[in-house]
Amino acid sequence: MTDYVDAGQAVPLGTLSNVKGSAPATGNVDYERVRNARSEPQNWLTYYGTYDGQRYSSLDQISKDNVKSLSPAWVFQAGSTGLHSGASTYSFEAAPIVVEGIMYVSGPDGKVWALDAETGEELWRYKHASPFDVSLCCGNVNRGVAVGHGKVYLATLNAHLVALDARTGEPVWDVTIGDVRAGESRTVAPLLVKDMVLVGSSGGEFGTRGNLDAFDAHTGERRWRCYTIPKPGEPGSETWPADGEAWQRGGGNCWVTPTYDPDLNLIYQGTGNPAPDFDGAVRPGDNLYTDCVIAVDADTGEIRWHYQFTPHDLWDYDSTMENLLFEHEGRKLLAHADKNGYFFVLDAVNGELVRVFPFVDRITWGEISPEGEVTAKVYPDAEGVPVHFWPGPAGGKEWTHMAYSPQTGLIYVPVQEVGATATRRRREFKESIPYWGAGVAVDLDDHYGYVAAIDPLTGEEKWRWRNEYPMCASVLTTAGGLVFTGLPTGEFVALDAVTGEKVWQFQCGSGHHSSPTTYSVDGRQYIAVPTGWGGWIEGFLPGLLGGSAGDALFSFALPE
Repeated sequence: MTDYVDAGQAVPLGTLSNVKGSAPATGNVDYERVRNARSEPQNWLTYYGTYDGQRYSSLDQISKDNVKSLSPAWVFQAGSTGLHSGASTYSFEAAPIVVEGIMYVSGPDGKVWALDAETGEELWRYKHASPFDVSLCCGNVNRGVAVGHGKVYLATLNAHLVALDARTGEPVWDVTIGDVRAGESRTVAPLLVKDMVLVGSSGGEFGTRGNLDAFDAHTGERRWRCYTIPKPGEPGSETWPADGEAWQRGGGNCWVTPTYDPDLNLIYQGTGNPAPDFDGAVRPGDNLYTDCVIAVDADTGEIRWHYQFTPHDLWDYDSTMENLLFEHEGRKLLAHADKNGYFFVLDAVNGELVRVFPFVDRITWGEISPEGEVTAKVYPDAEGVPVHFWPGPAGGKEWTHMAYSPQTGLIYVPVQEVGATATRRRREFKESIPYWGAGVAVDLDDHYGYVAAIDPLTGEEKWRWRNEYPMCASVLTTAGGLVFTGLPTGEFVALDAVTGEKVWQFQCGSGHHSSPTTYSVDGRQYIAVPTGWGGWIEGFLPGLLGGSAGDALFSFALPE
């Protein structure tokens, strides 16, 4: 394929295979339309469904009264052949986007498809080529695309941002946004805000400096970059060593899609762990802005406020996970369930702590007081001495997302109860080489999981649906009174949002580690869920490393 020129250099745009020729033209998806996405629940216009990250749909055709009749309407097989970038994986982690009957979804190894959302028919496909020897922490994965301005936006493993024509899949522009040879990559689903596309970095385990970028949605020109590790002299730099170069390889990457409040014009981005992950002796201090939520001005990229969940992290407790926005009595609030096992409620305007409480059963690494004071208790502080702690590096909750129902006022959290042992192993920094600072073994047994229904206003757990294995998939909730999620053993389940009773399940033949979405076409509601078991399984459930890989996208509906 012909190379395209951007910013004075030629960049390869990958390969395109048109199956049908094109997807039907859709109406223009722009900022105002995404801002008002809740008014058109038949579509799923953005990563979380809406900017606030609630993963709630007002569609109610599928209800707890009729969900027992739910069955597959169609199944799409992604397929996997040839050599892959990094370790091979079948982890299908995306959240499918749906616009007026067309589904746009990404898969592993740089693939994007446009599908007929009613039938599953493939309309076009695109594959982005990347080097086979890319340095990847956690497998060859991609969490989704953004759609807007007639384009589909994809972030790639070799740190490119690609814009495709939404009708044909033809590349429109391609920009390089990171140094793949230094261990920088991109696995995040982009977010469309105003006339910009936001993309966060990956690569903290290779000692890269985290950042959040904003690009012009039409041209690919960078508007601003927000670094999550301050350089000397910038606010927060006093939390890093005054001498040396620890800040340059400090981690804090932004590898999960942020949420956004249009009224405040603030982007709420979670940040990852500091580097090296477990060896804090080479980075004394709180290490801002790692393990934080940072509230970023959408126009300038300036950090307006921050809240750090785990200062001086020694347990690999990324805080990249979603910052869910909701309101109570006119007050704007932010909810965050952290890897460290604590649930935080903050004031979304200024970052003030409103409430913090544990949401998992076992926490031994340390303690956080009701006032937010953090006390570390167990951590790998001596060379070669193994230390066991709960939660493990996958956390009480991994990157997969919780959901909020305005009907019940509850937040439904997928919980992982699994510990780990870390043994500190000091390692000299070398570019593109893992910079962990420890050997880690996740518990092979003594684990379980559950969906917890939590009242964020009181901290009370209203109900719990327990599972034999940790919960490794995102949660979706709907006006039909249902909570949907997938299990590592392949079942896709529906729970009663009020009681937690399981009211339906379907065996998909592969573990779930993705984000289901819902939509409707011609008045018929569908639940879309990618399946595929791969990626960083050894980090949260090593006992199922031999589980069925799979690579199928299911779309469920009631009988016609």
